Amino acid sequence: EEEVKERAEQVIKKLPKKLDLDKAMKNHKVEYEQCLNSVLHQEIMRYNNLLSKILSYLKNLIDAVNGDVIMTSDLESFLLKMYDNKTPRQIEKISYPSLKPFSLWVNDFVEKLNFLQKWIDNGMPSSFWIDGFFLINSFLTGVLQNYARKVSKYLYLSNMYL
Repeated sequence: EEEVKERAEQVIKKLPKKLDLDKAMKNHKVEYEQCLNSVLHQEIMRYNNLLSKILSYLKNLIDAVNGDVIMTSDLESFLLKMYDNKTPRQIEKISYPSLKPFSLWVNDFVEKLNFLQKWIDNGMPSSFWIDGFFLINSFLTGVLQNYARKVSKYLYLSNMYL
């Protein structure tokens, strides 16, 4: 239990703070020509939700090991999975698909949050890390919408002069 408690504390230290949705909405407004800003906002909401639930589970686990709260069967299964370096089912149910062991899953999760934070701070990247998205299909749909709107605008303008 103490070993898992230490791991949980290390994970909490490793996780960044929540992504700033208000800043993203201010700096990356949803516009007709830019559907990816909407994708960014949705991804931030998904990742912030996942982050808060993970932090809640980890803090509850630490409290249970300390004897401050009751060790429920749910927390015990979480503890056992962490001990085996497997992603707890409680996280798998609310997360993006991954087959990585828990320690690598946490590293990957932090990288995904950093990817989105760079987008918020520095603007849309020139290239995208596909695996960095919670829902890859939403990103691909946004790209297709941007392309379709650009092409349809071009076709509309070219037809005006025929």
